[in-house]
Amino acid sequence: MNEILQAIIDANKEVFYYINNSLKADDFGYTGIIGAGGDNSSVIDLKAEAIFVKHLLYFGDILSEESGLIISNSTSKIQHSKFVIDPLDGSDNFMSRLPYFGSSVSYEINGEVTLAVIANFCNGECIVYDGKDKTVYDLATNKEILLLESKNPKIGVFERAYKFPKICEILTNLDIKYRSPGAVALTLANAHNYQFVLFGGKMREYDLKAGFFMTKDLYRFENNKFLLISKNFEIFTKLKEFITEV
Repeated sequence: MNEILQAIIDANKEVFYYINNSLKADDFGYTGIIGAGGDNSSVIDLKAEAIFVKHLLYFGDILSEESGLIISNSTSKIQHSKFVIDPLDGSDNFMSRLPYFGSSVSYEINGEVTLAVIANFCNGECIVYDGKDKTVYDLATNKEILLLESKNPKIGVFERAYKFPKICEILTNLDIKYRSPGAVALTLANAHNYQFVLFGGKMREYDLKAGFFMTKDLYRFENNKFLLISKNFEIFTKLKEFITEV
């Protein structure tokens, strides 16, 4: 394992350990600081960001959903390298004690992503993709675990479904089952296990960059309102037709 990947995993392990062993009541408060992504940063958002910065800034600049661009002064960083991070993907879920949240990290050189790591802080799975191979690590045991993929998924995921009732009605009429769990990076990391992933509304690179890299082998459509990803061409074609008409 190279130094950069080890640093990303170590950061995820530290956040995972904190969330599962050291949470305080104050972690569920908001700071009143509007982050670079446009949301009110929570206390835990900034704590998670500080952990990632501690581990990653040595190797390159960091573009974070909370603080924006953080420049590295390290003499060891690779020139024109950058991490794009969402230190707590699914913050609203965390704040509501809904167990579906994690982190998203992509690493790029000269604007080209070479590594993506998306972690689930609820079950400890940390998915790593280097453009060729996908590996899953258990943050609790530090061991590599078996990568399992659903061969015949029964549901899709429609993130931000509550904002698009017409699309929800179409899916219902077609008897297409879907969920809307509320953590885009985690959803994209597991897109191979779903019939489709549909995302509506404002799209930010903090949420999508690592997930895009992990799903580059799937069918994809994107316009100014929707993002659709699927491994099933029939479903992909059908849904693409509907969303382009809305």
